[in-house]
Amino acid sequence: MTAPVETAYAIAVEDLSVWYDRAPAVHHLSMHVPPGSIYGLVGPSGAGKSTTMRALATIQQPDAGVVLIDGIDIRANPAAARGNIGYLPDFSGLYEGLTIDEYLGFYGGIYGVPTRRRRSMTDELLELIGLTDQRNSQVKALSRGMRQKLGLARCLVHDPSILLLDEPASGMDPASRLDLRDILQELARLGKTILISSHLLSELGEICSHLGIMRAGELIAEGSLGEIIQAVSPDTLVRIHLLRPDDAATAQQILETLPACHDLTATGASTLVVRYDGTAQDMAGVLSQLSASGVRVTEFAVDRPTLEEVFLQVINPGGSE
Repeated sequence: MTAPVETAYAIAVEDLSVWYDRAPAVHHLSMHVPPGSIYGLVGPSGAGKSTTMRALATIQQPDAGVVLIDGIDIRANPAAARGNIGYLPDFSGLYEGLTIDEYLGFYGGIYGVPTRRRRSMTDELLELIGLTDQRNSQVKALSRGMRQKLGLARCLVHDPSILLLDEPASGMDPASRLDLRDILQELARLGKTILISSHLLSELGEICSHLGIMRAGELIAEGSLGEIIQAVSPDTLVRIHLLRPDDAATAQQILETLPACHDLTATGASTLVVRYDGTAQDMAGVLSQLSASGVRVTEFAVDRPTLEEVFLQVINPGGSE
């Protein structure tokens, strides 16, 4: 058995390639997912997200490259890697004739969970996904949202450190998507590393700490959400609303002396907008200076680009194909 490799990442992918016939679905992809992060993998349809997820889950054999799951090389020791993975595909079949309780107990047996532990395991998972009162319902009676939650619970039966979730919110109604978001955030707080592919960009922006953007089988941008936003839009618009219109002149004088503030405009008697290219620490200093000069600020808002805007800028930086 090959010993795990020392790595700073829960998932480390180097130069991964997967071919279908003569066409590359994934081409020389390198990706690095920090432990305990929620990493969003996004891209247009056909970008290679699902193929990448299947390769990481050891379902799809890579044609080239190295994938380490908690330091375990999936090609050298796939069985050991699978023990650390909970994989939810974009379409997963369920045993519809079983009850929820039977379904989770069945998978507990498959994963070798001791019989005496299965009951408490099932209780804990049902509480996590909010289906405790449905435990005796048959799977076939569940809504789409409940089925997706049950699929997520099945991924957690063997307590893996890493979750690979391919479009987990697909087909869910808004309330179910909110429930899923809360569940994923709770799992991250418990120390799970979560790699989630999705086209629901607005919701990924609410929960992801890191982002990878794919196009045509390649990863074209990667980093923390803040790093990618900073790279795409280095300047930030700051909107400052004042309690007293009389403070506007003083605030303007202060802002015009600060080298990180540019293009100051007034959008009303009590509101100033400034383009800012400094650090977050410097931004805190701006507010402190205004306050120290007696300027009473009721709102200090940063207008950041949305994840959709970031995605479109990265995918199509020139604005046209």
